[in-house]
Amino acid sequence: MPSTCSGSGFGFGFAPILFLSLVVACAARPLYPLPSKVSHGSRLPLQTSRPYNIAHRGSNGEIPEETSAAYMRAIEEGADFIETDILSSKDGVLICFHDVTLDDTTDIADHKEFANRKRTYDVQGVNTTGFFTVDFTLKELKLLRVKQRFSFRDQQYNGKFPIITFEEFIAIALDAPRIVGIYPEIKNPIFINQHVKWPGGKLFEDKFVGILKKYGYKGSYLSEPWLKQPLFIQSFAPTSLVYISNLTDSPKIFLIDDITIPTQDTNQSYWEITSDAYLDYIKDYVVGIGPWKDTIVPVLDNYLQTPTDLVARAHSHDLQVNLASVLIFM
Repeated sequence: MPSTCSGSGFGFGFAPILFLSLVVACAARPLYPLPSKVSHGSRLPLQTSRPYNIAHRGSNGEIPEETSAAYMRAIEEGADFIETDILSSKDGVLICFHDVTLDDTTDIADHKEFANRKRTYDVQGVNTTGFFTVDFTLKELKLLRVKQRFSFRDQQYNGKFPIITFEEFIAIALDAPRIVGIYPEIKNPIFINQHVKWPGGKLFEDKFVGILKKYGYKGSYLSEPWLKQPLFIQSFAPTSLVYISNLTDSPKIFLIDDITIPTQDTNQSYWEITSDAYLDYIKDYVVGIGPWKDTIVPVLDNYLQTPTDLVARAHSHDLQVNLASVLIFM
């Protein structure tokens, strides 16, 4: 598999484009018709002979993350894949949003009508207080506007864009003038399944895969269907990836956190899930792993240390290595 490069949430490699062009583009057609209604004829294919450019949460060095504008800008700037995080609203609609709380990247604090919605929940073993996506319907979430996560980034687009749904995200990729892949992460599935219930006993994972199938995403890596609609599925939860492997043959990436953080669903340590025995097990369900970058090249006092053997060991088990949505090594 070719190496994969991403903006890594910092917008590297994306040149600024006038905001006016974005406004015109958004006004030129209905907002993300579902399914895609835009015809581009024969679209240029995904280039598989060079590194992929993956826009992590969109072109979010300039525009607030996980917004339609950030994804459209990333496509304009040449992204091969647009990456997103998938959560759920209270009424079971899948949305593109990174945090389980709305506090850091929306204007929820300005909405006094929601002041009584603040809650404290256990999130991966940590009592977390804030305004949670699972306590708001989609209609309510659409009233909010997204803002930049970090103060050192451009603030001029704060308050301009709403939260988008997973289906709206997919439509952005399908409406692109060339083939653009999607790179969704199933975010906090244990927490979501605890707080959101779907009819018929369906799980978050069922809903997620159902939407992918609705829009034609299928096929193993580099298969003909995959090349038409490229997709990688990511998750930090190994049980979710195993479950999903029975629902779709699309390629999956097992994300691995910092060495101090156990898996959110099986409570396994970093050392367990990177052992040769576990890598040999998980390769039946995923095409690669996505470890935190410091586990590949450790950092001490801001100095890079000797690289670990994790990449070599993963490769010995025929696993690709996706470095925190930044690099994928052959």
